[in-house]
Amino acid sequence: MRKRRAVISAVGMHVPDRVVTNRELAERVDTSDEWITERTGIRERRIVANGQGNSDLSAEAARRCLSSSNWGPEDVDLIIVSTVTPDMLFPSTACVLQEKIGAVNAWGFDLLGACSGFLFALATGAQFVETGAHRRVLVIGADVMTSIVDPLDRATCVLFGDGAGAVLLEAAEEAEDVGILDFILKGDGTGGKYLYMPAGGSLKPASHETVDKRMHYVHQDGRAVFKFAVTYMADVSLEILRRNGFTTKDLRLFVPHQANLRIIRSTADRLSLSEEQLAVNIDRYANTTAATIPICLWENQTQGKLNKGDLVLLTSFGAGFTWGSVLLRWGI
Repeated sequence: MRKRRAVISAVGMHVPDRVVTNRELAERVDTSDEWITERTGIRERRIVANGQGNSDLSAEAARRCLSSSNWGPEDVDLIIVSTVTPDMLFPSTACVLQEKIGAVNAWGFDLLGACSGFLFALATGAQFVETGAHRRVLVIGADVMTSIVDPLDRATCVLFGDGAGAVLLEAAEEAEDVGILDFILKGDGTGGKYLYMPAGGSLKPASHETVDKRMHYVHQDGRAVFKFAVTYMADVSLEILRRNGFTTKDLRLFVPHQANLRIIRSTADRLSLSEEQLAVNIDRYANTTAATIPICLWENQTQGKLNKGDLVLLTSFGAGFTWGSVLLRWGI
């Protein structure tokens, strides 16, 4: 008998209203629209309004996701929010979200996996469905990266935006060949020194020193991250396809984490993918960390580029280092 599969049955997303262009950033730091576009592929990003937090973006993405399903908030059993920018350390954003959307029968938790977080959360949520422990799991990737990016650091402030994406996981019908087929998730702590936030945790709690030295912002070695990201994303993508008997030619859509257009293109070239197989929206949203992949899924679904049964590969790379792939047949 085929094992019980978890299938994505609904998607949703939300980004803030405010659009910040490269030209606007160039008025604040020593950069230009041409420099940012050439090196990153980013043309604009969305930024939260004052007083708007992660749970606000997550709640709207969750509502849109559920509104496209046959279920209401009260039908959700579990909420997993992947983020590195929660509203606060505790309570979890999942608990805040549970109240905001009225998911009165759900429990939940936050999962920190940086840019790989959505894939980590998706694989985790799938286990609850596949074992029969839960019927419906809401998985959200959401980040307000502008809250932890130095607005005066031109190397990082141009890279990130804010946003949230959500998917609903349910058990696939036995007669249908849809759902999550496999996943590979990996980590290598030796890469931690290349992408991190130095302060704000128990090792270096907030102090005058950490604030004065701007230690509550993202620190990144862009050259090192680029090299590892391209290699690891391509390798893990090929690994999961091979062990399931597929090649890149079988893919309808490859959805990579949207960190840098050059990383995306280099990975796609290594996989010999066509333009039609590649999901790209970094030009409009920049790097929304855990939200990039679910936002891409929502866009491709609503634009009619995905059909039920299509083979889809999700791949990401992030701080930690963390990386991985999820292979699935589209179920909507």
